[in-house]
Amino acid sequence: MRRKTFLSVLLIVSIAVLSLFDTTVAASFPAGKINRFVLKAMKHFDVPGASVAVVSDGRVLLCKGYGVRKIGEKGQVDENTLFAIASNTKAFTATALAILVDEGRIKWYDRVVDYLPDFQMYDPYVTRELRIVDLLTHRCGLGLGAGDLLFWPQTDFSTREILRRIRFIKPATSLRTRYAYCNLM
Repeated sequence: MRRKTFLSVLLIVSIAVLSLFDTTVAASFPAGKINRFVLKAMKHFDVPGASVAVVSDGRVLLCKGYGVRKIGEKGQVDENTLFAIASNTKAFTATALAILVDEGRIKWYDRVVDYLPDFQMYDPYVTRELRIVDLLTHRCGLGLGAGDLLFWPQTDFSTREILRRIRFIKPATSLRTRYAYCNLM
């Protein structure tokens, strides 16, 4: 629980730093303060390792690993270390989509098939009517955890293959009628 809290705090702090960051002062970027904050947070939340990246206007201002991958082992965390952050990726996905909406590149109620022409659900109506917002609200009609075994535990299926197999999963409810936590969307 403490590690999930740490990840959440780190995400919030990262967003706060970026929202306050003035790109004209990139030369005076407070890397030392961020380093001290990360080390203090890791100690407070009892986390063995973390990786932090700060990017502004396409420029990497900080990209660094801290600590070890696993307690009692020598493997150091670096900027390329992958972490299993599970559903925290949903916050990143929603944020990325919100940025695209703000930029006018997409709209929340655009059809999914307009961006992923190969996307297909079991029901042709749902395929045709599923909107970007439906991907985020867990109301696509699939049941709780439907399709999770396509990618978890670890799988050899490519993203393209997972996308192709979604069409074979029968819905549990009609589109937008019930909430059911769905990792696939």
